[in-house]
Amino acid sequence: MASITVRNLDPATKEALRRRAAQNGRSMEEEVRHLLGALESSETVNIDGSARSTAAPVVSGSLAGRHILLIIGGGIAAYKGLDLIRRLRERGAAVRVVLTSAGSQFITPLSVGALTADRVFTDLFDREDEHDVGHIRLSREADLIVVAPATADLMAKMAAGLGNDLASTVLLATDKTVLIAPAMNPKMWDHPATRRNRRILEKDNILFIGPNAGEMAESGEAGAGRMAEPLEIVARVEEFLDQSPKPLAGNKIVMTSGPTHEPIDPVRYIANRSSGRQGHAIAAALARLGAKVQLVSGPVNIPDPQGVQTVHVETAEEMRDAVEQMLPADAAVMVAAVADWRTKSESGEKIKKKAGKGPPSLKLTENPDILAGLGHHKLRPRVVIGFAAETNDLEKNAKGKLQRKGADLIVANDVSPETGIMGGLKNRVRLVTRTGVEDWPEMSKDEVARRLADRIALMLEEAEA
Repeated sequence: MASITVRNLDPATKEALRRRAAQNGRSMEEEVRHLLGALESSETVNIDGSARSTAAPVVSGSLAGRHILLIIGGGIAAYKGLDLIRRLRERGAAVRVVLTSAGSQFITPLSVGALTADRVFTDLFDREDEHDVGHIRLSREADLIVVAPATADLMAKMAAGLGNDLASTVLLATDKTVLIAPAMNPKMWDHPATRRNRRILEKDNILFIGPNAGEMAESGEAGAGRMAEPLEIVARVEEFLDQSPKPLAGNKIVMTSGPTHEPIDPVRYIANRSSGRQGHAIAAALARLGAKVQLVSGPVNIPDPQGVQTVHVETAEEMRDAVEQMLPADAAVMVAAVADWRTKSESGEKIKKKAGKGPPSLKLTENPDILAGLGHHKLRPRVVIGFAAETNDLEKNAKGKLQRKGADLIVANDVSPETGIMGGLKNRVRLVTRTGVEDWPEMSKDEVARRLADRIALMLEEAEA
């Protein structure tokens, strides 16, 4: 519906929406959803952004209130800096950018400024900024300085203590931690001078992320030198800046997430609409609380959660085997939407349609019940949690599942098509235990994950008492 609305806007309104979306680091469709949400919460918002909310804005996210100074060096990986800005701001961080002269050959100050909603700093001798020694102010106001991409040239300047442009001067003047994401040709990364510079920087307590190995932008080049992906960098930033308590430290938690695919023939399979978003978000939230999380993921199209050991499987039987290999554990959180049935025998060839003979019959057999197996296992974790995705009789079915499976908690949700929950970004759940039912309001899947992780920490604490 959002895309139809955008297409039907008049040109002036569409242009105003485009500018507002760019300023907020969102797509135009995301901005439309934000505006509609603002209307629901009685927030006063005009399309041109001239009006303000009647209430003070609430900044939320894992990096809320944090200030990041991002230095973007000159290299083809500079384009990833734009996505990195967006990802940091999604999590509530305020981002300021120093764009090097070489970096501006790949991306423009205009595109960077549109995403940061702030001016972009490029010149050491800027008359407007340097009247109050702007490079010193930039170097001290941030909670963390991130250099991405960190080119061989920038690394060499840092190692030598040079300060002949704004980026190198900021890095020389800062008293804050610096995280760098190297990006360069594999031969440059392996060069003795670069290796020497890395040793110097590590001795100077500079943090590194990457580089990753893979295909390079240059034709026929491959090896270590690819800049870490933006989400990897964000996870490292979150990890460094996270000063919250770690109530799950020392606990091992086994999880499942996503659907399973049960093959019919080499082309077709039985599956469901699970995206894995909720399970992956819970795994990440548990890891942030200090748990050692081992996740068995079915086939999904989302990245592995950071800080989580992830094993990928296809079928229910593979998922069960992987989970059992991870035992013993302190807790098990079974979020995966496991297919109830599989074909009794998989066809070795594609099943052909035969004219006039109707569809072939498929003989089905029941898949293993992973949750029930854990709930009654001789190595049963102290806390066992399952999920119940239902389209009718939600509470009744969840209570029945709690008893049959030997679980301590069932997280139940209504996945009827009109809810948009399965495959969507929001969720509304009920927590069903032997002592009662707790109804949570609709919230993002990330927020459900955070609240559920806190509940699991409390359950483990009570289980020890």
